[in-house]
Amino acid sequence: MSTASTEGNRRFGRRLLPVAGGCLAAAAGALIAVGCFLGLYVRPTSDDWCAAWKSRDLGVLGITHDFYTTQNGRITNAFLSGIVYGDGLTGVKILPTVIVVALTAGLVLLGIQLFRQLGHPPRVLLLIAGSLAVQAPVYFGGTRTYQVLLWAPATISHTLPSVIGVWALLLAVWTVRQPRAGIRAGGFAAAFLIGFAIGTLSESFALVSGLLAGALALLTLPPFKLARTWHPFTWCLLWCAGLVCGLTVLYTSPGARWRRAQQPARESVLSAGELRGTYEDWLHMWDSVTGQWAYLGAAALGVLLGLAAGIGASTSAPGKREPGRAVPRRSAPQRSVPRGMLVALLLLPVPVVVLGSFAVVLGLRSGYGPTGWTYARTWTNYLVPMELALCVYGVLLGAWARRFLARRGSAAVAMAAGVAVATGLALASLAVLVPNVKQLTTATVTRAVAWDAQNSRIRTEAAAGATDLGYRPMYIGSLAEPFYTSDYTRDWVAACISDWYGIDRIHRL
Repeated sequence: MSTASTEGNRRFGRRLLPVAGGCLAAAAGALIAVGCFLGLYVRPTSDDWCAAWKSRDLGVLGITHDFYTTQNGRITNAFLSGIVYGDGLTGVKILPTVIVVALTAGLVLLGIQLFRQLGHPPRVLLLIAGSLAVQAPVYFGGTRTYQVLLWAPATISHTLPSVIGVWALLLAVWTVRQPRAGIRAGGFAAAFLIGFAIGTLSESFALVSGLLAGALALLTLPPFKLARTWHPFTWCLLWCAGLVCGLTVLYTSPGARWRRAQQPARESVLSAGELRGTYEDWLHMWDSVTGQWAYLGAAALGVLLGLAAGIGASTSAPGKREPGRAVPRRSAPQRSVPRGMLVALLLLPVPVVVLGSFAVVLGLRSGYGPTGWTYARTWTNYLVPMELALCVYGVLLGAWARRFLARRGSAAVAMAAGVAVATGLALASLAVLVPNVKQLTTATVTRAVAWDAQNSRIRTEAAAGATDLGYRPMYIGSLAEPFYTSDYTRDWVAACISDWYGIDRIHRL
């Protein structure tokens, strides 16, 4: 192929990337923007009622103490709930946007670190598009879309921990590279404190992140040559120590003891019968997950990013450089890493996701019985790591394909074609989510309009002195509403609604 033709193909590839990034950013951004906008139409249901009146009447410290002594022991969860519900419904309305923005920024920064490790400059537009497209299936691909992004009790317990985990990973990278011992010690202390907070925020994410950190701690022992210092091992060890301390505080709390006392007696979770049931539940859960192929869009995104890193400079002929491009300095020789350790690091996400998902189902079965696996809001704790792992595998596959094609004369054309195919697959995975987003929009907005009318009526009657008011249940997202039981004394939703409105009781309309 002539030099002019090669240069033309290279220019075509460079022009194609902004188009691919723009299309993906627009498609994924539109879906997620709808989800954030729907936050304005979130209205209380189920646990919202209890968290709202406790935050209003008891304050942040009061609800934290209440969770520790009478609810479940999740003190960090209660503290964050007190902040979110502290100003009425304002916090629950903006929480989806806060989660999306924080997770997007964290994923982009992680992507920058990954590309620098691969020796290529990051393409920020593609990283933004990729971070949005990775999130979309997590929010809208499951069976409980309302709970994953819009219902604050679930997002605080199961979606927000993944955001914290991404930023904690960035903190870990910064800490282990920090040359100053004093600042590095601050990073280590933060690892323990954040781990403790996770342990008292979400048991599910604590198990998944503990598996990952524990495995990384073993792999990064200096004798294995993946790490040159003890810093990565120390950070992971302190994270795990924080998790253990947090889970211990949670498990031994009066609230957790009370909650366990409410559960009917059953076999030990480690008994043969329970383990067999957990395994069957685990298979049912993965059958549901694998039935939504939109999750595979993360792998297509990774391939796109891996190919994109090579379009431009890497398509030049070997031994040549483009005019005006400086020749990079040779890096210092590095210690060789055993091939087996690299393979172990590459395969690490697989056992973490598999065992982490099994641990999630085991905990759900222990707390909620045989139907616990259907609480899909908890799946986010391992779906986010799964999506990130698929994306990283895609990046590595794309980088391998780029090197393979670079040895061919038509590398630029082939990579441009690969970019187009990967972009098309990623867009197709997003298109699958459109019906779910449409259904979520209709249900959320319709309920908000009806809820506002009922809320206005109840407040007017309460202001006139009524103490027993009519309430019509408004179901959404498979969540509890009042009158789910004929025994009013056990109807905790009705009791919390009465406390919120400052009346004695409610009755069904």
